[in-house]
Formats: sequence, structure tokens, C-alpha cells
Amino acid sequence: MKILFLGDVVGNIGTKMIKQYLPILKRDYKPQLTIVNGENATSFGRGINRKVYKGIMDAGADVITLGNHAWNNEEIFDFIDETKKLVRPLNFPGKDVPGNGYTIINVNGKKVAVINLQGRIFMDPIDDPFRMIDELVSKLHSQVDNIFVDFHAETTSEKQVMAMYLDGRISAMVGTHTHVQTNDNRVLKKGTAFMTDAGMCGPTDGVLGMKYENIIHRFLTQRPTRFEVEENGGGIVSGCIIDIDNHIMKAKSIKKILISPDHPYQG
Repeated sequence: MKILFLGDVVGNIGTKMIKQYLPILKRDYKPQLTIVNGENATSFGRGINRKVYKGIMDAGADVITLGNHAWNNEEIFDFIDETKKLVRPLNFPGKDVPGNGYTIINVNGKKVAVINLQGRIFMDPIDDPFRMIDELVSKLHSQVDNIFVDFHAETTSEKQVMAMYLDGRISAMVGTHTHVQTNDNRVLKKGTAFMTDAGMCGPTDGVLGMKYENIIHRFLTQRPTRFEVEENGGGIVSGCIIDIDNHIMKAKSIKKILISPDHPYQG
């Protein structure tokens, strides 16, 4: 089984890049499951709304994951409980959290669990991701053939520790949130595919997708600045393609995907 995963979609340029390149990537890589992180996909770079959700799904996504900005657009509360294809972090605190922290997708007779998890280092205080993923993975092992985790976290260490902790118990774990793709894609000792951060799908000419001018003003003055999504310039598509052995829930390979003005798509 091949799983295509694309990192945080940021703003209008991000959604444009998804619509342009996702169909091409699916044509060339032929994944059986496509997952996209839509954490920053609205025009203002925070959260997701129904229109953007539908646009990413229509472009070819099977599941959309989120992160710490999941609730930044109130419109999400109108539809997140209606769909099993939109997944928010499993460890959001509270008993009656809208939506679900995972979903199970049937792919050619094989069941794949897609889990969204959020870290705690330099992030909002939420429930323990290690304890919660432990409980869920133990429950899912008797229900699914493969498990994929999008771990939305700030630090490389927390992501790497989580991957090693889950090694051999899940098929793949890919980090999101930093918007910068790492070059450490590999299969761990016990068969779990891992990449610290998939990167983003968004503007190349800003700072992590935001306008440079606002960011440098904050660094120079230490005064609050309103971050605005970069709407001009080129775009980037970042992610990975994972090949999994269906029979033993172990990955065979994980290869990064990077498309940008400096890395044109070769096909």
C-alpha cells in the first residue's frame, strides 16, 4: 500500500498548489490513500472552513488532518461532526470535544487508521499525547491493518521520541507544524516509516507562509505584529510517499516530495 502525505496547507497559494499538483502526484505515484494536513488552509492562514475543506477533498485528498489552529475558524463547528474525513488532534482536552481524533478508512479491503496527534513542548497545554496514543493504538491493533499518525508538534526531539516510542506498533508517523521539511525520512529499526516534518504547501516568498515585513518588524521592535499570509510569489508542495507491506504493518520505504521554484517537478 502506498500512502501520499502532504504537509500543512497555508493560505490561498497553498490551496492553489494542492489543486495544481495533487492530481499530478496521484497520477504518477498511484497512492491508495492520500492524506493532507489542512491546519492553515484558510486565506488568513488559520484553521479550515467548509469551502476549503471541499476544495482539498475535490483535489484528491481522502483524509484531512489538523493541528493547534483547528478551532481558529468557527465555521468548522458547523461541519466537523458531519464528516469522518476531517480529523483533529486526538489529545485535545475535554470530554465533549467536537470531531474525532482518528478515522478508519477502507482501502481495497484493508483498513487504515489515520490518527492526528499534537505535541506539548512550546505548544498549548493539552492532554498527554503518549498516554493517549498508547491507549488508542492498543485498541486499534485488533481492528485495522495499518496505522498512520500525523504528529503536529513544534520540537524535533518530541517528534523523534514519539516515533521511536511507537516504532513497530504503527506503520508510519510524519510530523507537521513547523512548515520546514526535514531531510531525515527513514524506516526505523522495527519497521515504522518516519519523517520529522513533512514541510508545507504554501508561499515560498514569506516566512513559514507569512509576510516577511510583519515578521521582521516583530524581531526588530519586539512589539506585537499581526501575521498575514503571503499572497504573492511562488509556491511550494512538501510531503512524502510511503510504501507499506500490508501483511505485517511495516513500511518498506518513505521518500520525500518537494516541489518549488528551485525544485521543479520532474514527474
